[in-house]
Amino acid sequence: MTRSTFLKSTVAASGLVGVIQNLHAADEPSGAAREYFEIRKYTLKSPEKQGVLDAYLKDAAIPALNRLGVRNVGVFVPEKAEATAVVYVVLRYSSLDQFAKSSELLTDAALQQQGAAYLDAPAADAVYERVESWLTQGIAGMPAMAVPAKGSQVYQLRIYESPSEKTGRKKIEMFNIGELEIFKRSGLNAVFFGETIVGPLMPNLTYMLSFSDAAAKDQAWNTFRVDPEWTKLKTTPGFTDKEIVSRITNIVLVPTPYSQI
Repeated sequence: MTRSTFLKSTVAASGLVGVIQNLHAADEPSGAAREYFEIRKYTLKSPEKQGVLDAYLKDAAIPALNRLGVRNVGVFVPEKAEATAVVYVVLRYSSLDQFAKSSELLTDAALQQQGAAYLDAPAADAVYERVESWLTQGIAGMPAMAVPAKGSQVYQLRIYESPSEKTGRKKIEMFNIGELEIFKRSGLNAVFFGETIVGPLMPNLTYMLSFSDAAAKDQAWNTFRVDPEWTKLKTTPGFTDKEIVSRITNIVLVPTPYSQI
C-alpha cells in the first residue's frame, strides 16, 4: 500500500472526508470549489542550513510539486532575522486527493537526484530540527487563492485562535458577511483564507496578505482601522474580539527569490 493510498483510506475511515466536504454546506456559494492550503514551518538546525533547504525546494521539491499539479508554491522567511532560522512554505491544493498524492514526492526520480544533498543529509548533520504543518480549507467568502500581484515584497501570515469551535465559526462568519469587503477596499490584499482542519492551535483561522512594500502594509492597516463599517462590525454583540478571539499571531514575511507567490 502506498503512502497516498494509506492516507486517503485513513481519512475516509475516520469520516473526515465527509465532514470536510460538508463543512459550511449551507453557506457554500453555488459552484465555488474550496481549495486547501497547507502551511509548513521548517525550523532549521542553523542559519547555514537554509542554503541546503533553498536548493532542495527550488531545484527538486517545487518542480516535483508542479508536475503533480500543485501550483503557486510560496516560500517565505521572516522579515526580521530570528534567533532560530525558520522557513515557511505555503502549498495550494485543489482537492484532498491532490494533497494525499503530494506525500509520494519521494518516488519522483528527478526529485531524488536534484535533492540528494538535502534528502541524504546524515543524522549528525541534519538540515532541520523539525517540520510543523497544518492543513486549512478555504472559507465561503474566499474559497480559492488569489495569486498576488507581481512585485509583492511583504506578506503577513496571521492566525486567529478562538476559545471554542462555535466562536471560531463566528469569526469566519464575520469575514464572510463583511470583513473581507472592508479588507479589499482598505488595500489588505488577501492571498488566502483557510479554516484549519488538521494541525495545531485549533480552532483557528489562518490567512495571508500581500503588499508591495512595508509602507503599503502600514497604510492599508491604518485605513482599515478607521473604516466606519469596521468600527460598527467589531463592536456588534457576538463579533467582539473578547467573545470570539483568544489570540492573534502576526508573522511578517518576505518571499524567497524562487517563491511562486
